[in-house]
Amino acid sequence: MGSLKGKTLFITGASRGIGAAIALRAARDGANIVIAAKSSRPHPRLPGTIHTVAADIEAAGGRALALQMDIRDEQQVAAAAAQAAETFGGIDILVNNASAIYLAGTLQTPPKRLDLMFQVNVRGTFLASQACLPYLLQGDNPHILNLSPPLDLSPRWFKDHTAYTISKYGMSLCVLGMAAEFQGKVAVNALWPKTVIHTAALAMLGGLVPPEACRTPEIVADAAHAVICRPSAVCSGRFFIDEEVLREEGVKDFEGYAVSPGHPLHTDLFLASD
Repeated sequence: MGSLKGKTLFITGASRGIGAAIALRAARDGANIVIAAKSSRPHPRLPGTIHTVAADIEAAGGRALALQMDIRDEQQVAAAAAQAAETFGGIDILVNNASAIYLAGTLQTPPKRLDLMFQVNVRGTFLASQACLPYLLQGDNPHILNLSPPLDLSPRWFKDHTAYTISKYGMSLCVLGMAAEFQGKVAVNALWPKTVIHTAALAMLGGLVPPEACRTPEIVADAAHAVICRPSAVCSGRFFIDEEVLREEGVKDFEGYAVSPGHPLHTDLFLASD
């Protein structure tokens, strides 16, 4: 795998979970990490803040800039991108990781939840990309990586949670459109886990998937690292799956990523389990 030493990554929703894991993986290379997230104070049920992740990044060998930012506020997003570029001399990589989830049917989805998913997942991804692109276009090997699923219009992925599916597919449609729009200038790709990833946010959903049936966020972080190290001119418009990316990089043993090695794993949402 290549190195992200000296690169500047702008990661949304990086105060915990997969976003924090991607940040720490890049930090071990000596990268500059912008933690752009809302959590500046400890949450009673969700561990991690922009400041705790910043400390972990610096301990791992990277440089950190903790920016409290509401992804729904276009002025905050633009200001955060400008501050990131001013601090580190530009932005090389944007990781659109911030996401909201509410798995419910049409009649059970309150308008407030509908609005949150669309504001964070679709609108937030678009705004962060829009704010960072002027800097990415000046960068060396620039990438946008959205944590969103491959597009599949089978009704099976819509019938139980139409609103959530549309919002996540909105992020994937941003990949489709922006990859074509900025072809040869900025790589735009998606990454999605093959299995459910165990995070504190998942636990808050009420134990839909037991931890022992999950992998850790580090597998997504390693796959993200591999993707954003690839040449942007020839690696764009793709919908990657974490395990497939790592197999391409020569990884054969995935037991180290399992929460409980040897336990059967639960295939993630939006991927066929048969």
